[in-house]
Amino acid sequence: MKIDKQTLDDLEFTTIQQWLMNYAISDSAKEKLQNLAPNSDRQKILGELNKVNELLSIRTEGETFPHIDFEELSEEIKLLPIKNSAIQLEGFMRIYSASLLVNSLLYFFDKREKEYPLLKQLISSAYYTKEIIDAIQLVFDKSGNVKDDASEALLTIRTQLKSVKKQINRNFDKEVRRLRKDNVLGDTSETFINERRVLTVLANHKRKISGAVVGSSKSGNYTYIEPQINVALNNEFELLLDDERKEIFKILQVLKAELLIHIELIKDYQKILVEFDFINAKTKLAIELDCCLPAISEELEIEIKNAYHPILLKNNKAQKKKTLPQQIEMNKFARMLVISGPNAGGKSITLKSIGILQLMLQSGLLVPVHPNSKMCLFQNILSDIGDNQSIENELSTYSYRLKRMNHFLQVANKKTLFLLDEFGTGSDPDLGGALAEVIFEALYNKKSYAVITTHYNNIKLKANQLRNAVNGSMLFNTETLEPRYEFSMGQPGSSFTFEVAKINGIPDELIAEAKNKLSTSKVKMDKLLSDLQKEKSYLNKLNKEHIEAQDIALEALNSYQSKKEQYENKLHTMRSNSEENQKYINAGKKLISYIDKYNTNTKKRAINDSLLEEVRKYLAVEKSKIVAAKQKAKEKKSGVVSSKKSASKKKLSSTKKEEIHGRNKIKVGSRVKLLATKQIGVVEEMKGDNLIVSFGFARMKVKLEKLMLVE
Repeated sequence: MKIDKQTLDDLEFTTIQQWLMNYAISDSAKEKLQNLAPNSDRQKILGELNKVNELLSIRTEGETFPHIDFEELSEEIKLLPIKNSAIQLEGFMRIYSASLLVNSLLYFFDKREKEYPLLKQLISSAYYTKEIIDAIQLVFDKSGNVKDDASEALLTIRTQLKSVKKQINRNFDKEVRRLRKDNVLGDTSETFINERRVLTVLANHKRKISGAVVGSSKSGNYTYIEPQINVALNNEFELLLDDERKEIFKILQVLKAELLIHIELIKDYQKILVEFDFINAKTKLAIELDCCLPAISEELEIEIKNAYHPILLKNNKAQKKKTLPQQIEMNKFARMLVISGPNAGGKSITLKSIGILQLMLQSGLLVPVHPNSKMCLFQNILSDIGDNQSIENELSTYSYRLKRMNHFLQVANKKTLFLLDEFGTGSDPDLGGALAEVIFEALYNKKSYAVITTHYNNIKLKANQLRNAVNGSMLFNTETLEPRYEFSMGQPGSSFTFEVAKINGIPDELIAEAKNKLSTSKVKMDKLLSDLQKEKSYLNKLNKEHIEAQDIALEALNSYQSKKEQYENKLHTMRSNSEENQKYINAGKKLISYIDKYNTNTKKRAINDSLLEEVRKYLAVEKSKIVAAKQKAKEKKSGVVSSKKSASKKKLSSTKKEEIHGRNKIKVGSRVKLLATKQIGVVEEMKGDNLIVSFGFARMKVKLEKLMLVE
């Protein structure tokens, strides 16, 4: 893919690069991001996109991932093989930190190859080892200083240094106490010169002090003297410091030799960490702009939902302003998109949104769109946006644009995306419009893709006539006379020239006079477009209200069905209870009648025998009924009746499976039945589990689970 610098500038891709560079840590990663550019190599782009997407998943799913913070190892890698070269102490600590970080990455991705295969592949050349870390830890402490016991010689030297330093301080403090009594010292009795403690002596008393004069104050009032008692000790201290430096050099040369064994691994550390820094910067941008990886189609088609222009989105976030998303579709049947509408209505932003998102995607960056969006890859992306002039070649804006358009005609092919803002402007409207129409047809005949903004009616008409071109418009609120900054596919838009003039304070009489100067056909054309947009807005509003009303009605119907079922269950329970209660009432009445007949006024036992016999018969009959009922229940339980119930269940289960299987076959145009009301309709639209179904003249939004396929 040949990179067109003007397109990168037109679409402000350099702003995206600068954001990315601010997120990076290392200079090497920043350089890679500065050179980031779109390309057309599908495998390379998909690889870059998926690496960022894997790291985004790690970041957003709460995984404990190592913090990418390091310093580059370029200098250390260069010095390690050179004999007697000196690596700074900080250089060894950089290697130490890099080894720790890469070990952490290796540990994280261990057994995660299936989840994050591309990131795992990035560290495949490295291996886990503690040899580098252990070797450096033997020499350095946690603060990055060489340890006292890094060697026996160093321990001896530092022990002597501490002893001499202690004696120097003891002697100096003794001298200060003695001389203060003699009032020969300044207010600040001591200072440091060349890292040695020296006395601050009043100049007129300097000859009274035994020692080496090392300087005086700018005013000449004070003389700095090293006490004689410390001169030899300070010299010894300097010699010991030199011994320490030489011993540390030896120790570090030994350490360098140990690390040289791992030079290839240390080189891998540098590559791996720079690459992770590079990917991490892209991921940080994705998180800030809420980006994702859309589906990448092999066909040339764009279907972006809830798409945002990244720069506009970030700026509006900073100002706490709302940003309206765009919905745009392009494919081989609608590859030339002509956008019209009012000035300052968002035409250029819509065009630039498509362009910058395409540049980002083909540069391996995730984009701020809905995850269900679909994008593709173009061989070339070329733009003609803004008021460009070529001062060097003394070209006007229009001449410059014509030269650029000539270049476009030469390179145009079916894998090129053109972004042409205010197409054809800059010359006589009629002549410029005619030339623009011819160029439009030429690009169309090259089978190119293009997004074009224009006010020319002939371009709008041409887009309407050509089979694979389509009009779109920026919506305008005809009631408030303000742009809505929303894009709508399917019809051209009016420029709303006079409406925009009115809201900007142009007097009505001047607007009326301007209308009189236009040809009747132009006024009618603009009015027709304006009226069409008003009608479309009104119909969209009605359709939205209708769908909302259908949702409310369906919700009410579902609520009614649920309540009806509850009431029927309750009624059934009440009837069962009533029948049970009635049985007990009848039994009670029968027993009361027996009680009433029982004679207690006689001593003759036989007088109640017939009554008792009647009671026994009654009880026997009732008992037999209870036994029979229990037997019937027992038979049901043991399977006599349950087999019928099982068969019924199987039938119901089979019916349910058929319903689900049928539901999977539902598509646009299918005849379906609403389970709740048994109404039959036709599917008009499908968005996941949400369907728009027409039932005669009514259109309803219905969940898939509430429908079944009608064969």
